[in-house]
Amino acid sequence: MQKNWQLLTKANTKFIKQHPEYSEVVLQLLANRQLKENEEIEAFFSQNYEQLIYSPFLFRDMEAAVNLIIKHVKEQNLIYIYGDYDADGVTATALLYDVLALFKAKVNVYLPDRVAEGYGLNKAAVDLINKDGAKLIVTVDCGIRDKERVEYAKKLGIEVVVTDHHMPPENKNDNPQCLIINAQLHNEKYPDKNLPGVAVSFKLAEALIRKSNLGEDKKEKIIESLLDLVAIGTITDIVSLLGENRALVKKGLEVLNKTKRKGLFELIKVANLNNNRNLDAWNISFQLGPRINAAGRMDHANAAFKLLTTKDKDEAATLANNLDEKNKDRQRLTDEIFLEVDRQVLEQKGKKVIVGVCQVEDDEVADIWNEGVIGLVAGKICEKYYLPTLVITKTEDGYKGSGRSIPELDLIKIIEQSAEFLDKYGGHPGACGFTLKKSNFKNFTKKVRELAEKELAKVDLQPKTIIDCELNLNQINLDLAQDVEKFAPFGRDNERPKFVTYNVKIADIINMGLNAQHVKLKLKADNPKVFNAIGFGQADKWNHLRIGDTIDIVYYIEINEFNGYRDVQLKILDIKKHE
Repeated sequence: MQKNWQLLTKANTKFIKQHPEYSEVVLQLLANRQLKENEEIEAFFSQNYEQLIYSPFLFRDMEAAVNLIIKHVKEQNLIYIYGDYDADGVTATALLYDVLALFKAKVNVYLPDRVAEGYGLNKAAVDLINKDGAKLIVTVDCGIRDKERVEYAKKLGIEVVVTDHHMPPENKNDNPQCLIINAQLHNEKYPDKNLPGVAVSFKLAEALIRKSNLGEDKKEKIIESLLDLVAIGTITDIVSLLGENRALVKKGLEVLNKTKRKGLFELIKVANLNNNRNLDAWNISFQLGPRINAAGRMDHANAAFKLLTTKDKDEAATLANNLDEKNKDRQRLTDEIFLEVDRQVLEQKGKKVIVGVCQVEDDEVADIWNEGVIGLVAGKICEKYYLPTLVITKTEDGYKGSGRSIPELDLIKIIEQSAEFLDKYGGHPGACGFTLKKSNFKNFTKKVRELAEKELAKVDLQPKTIIDCELNLNQINLDLAQDVEKFAPFGRDNERPKFVTYNVKIADIINMGLNAQHVKLKLKADNPKVFNAIGFGQADKWNHLRIGDTIDIVYYIEINEFNGYRDVQLKILDIKKHE
């Protein structure tokens, strides 16, 4: 689908004049990220990690939560960490487990099965935890909407601490009646509201360590050693990479690149990332994160937890290889379901919401779509058609669905307004999950479509490519590329900057790769320098271009390193014939 190019508004002259120490391009990128005050800019570029991190004791309930956990540790009561099956939840669980084990706590872990149990606390799991003799449950990356299950645990004599980052219920009386560590709470004073589950777990772990009798140097080393897990969980959960998250991830990437965790070392090896280049946020998003997530999507998240906590090299290697195989299965299943939903899109022409449904009969339960990948399929369909998408599969009890949305539609708001037809739901403006009975399916999809049609009635639904800055080719050099790299790590709210250049001539076209699937364009403007623009896997997409054509091009600026030589190259994002 052809995308509209939307160039962001130029930074105002006053702002540029106030900061002569930065280039105009850098200032434009800062303004695009709403970073305009001196303190914000200094913090963004600061290398002083300690000054950018808030004290965990700023959380309203942190002191009480730490004291409660210490009490149970000293009494050698069994503590259960109750997590989630995605990478954020698993890293949060592994992180807190390592710290409690370090303090010789009697600790166990419960990760629910995605298909059999679903997200959050459930009574059957609480019963098992109670039967095991637990006296305390600490949730990570879940629990904020589990008031009834928390009350059930308390009636059984189990105390509960909830650590979460998801939005609490609108009515604060619907919050669990226990200690809660969640920056999203209505009356919570913690300054940064965007922490993922793993960072909230890290804050609790840090508070426990700081309360301990360990020496200060030992405390700092242990706290820093946890940041590789924080980086992985934060990036895979696609939360904002500004503010405290940015500082945690920057430091966490340093720790990851020298990680002592045997499981991560083996996973890096199996992903073929041992190439003497530092891992970055992209490697986590597209290579490590999907393999960790594959455990919970395709089987059970326990495999990922074991990978992150094992001290045995052979076990780590076996687990890493198994996760690699599960990830391949996940890719295959995602592609198969995507093709089926894509066929269904043809029957929904003109609709503002795409609904893909598993079309098997009730007695063919074995052939239903895998619940672990329907969210990925929804994301791919949403991206292809630029429409909110729900992908729904049948279960033994009814239906389970996952949705992804576009910036123009707050999906969780639509789902909440349709809650009368749902058994359970949760999510964010851009993504949601839900369950419902078969008898409510038609009414639910009808209501969602009516609400979305109303919200999007006057909205232009053509996808947009948001461009940070217009450049002339003669502005591009190694210094600029190095300035751009200072904005890393890239992610939500701090995407890798996109640039546009108009009216450039193609001096040469070279196809590369074993199957000639990649394309390199040599571009010229007014100056004599020729720039390489690379399109990986894009040879077919741009096969209509010819030498001598004049084009407009959107691209990333990257540094290409080869045989000790460093130069700038452009990574192609989109091209239009110049008019």
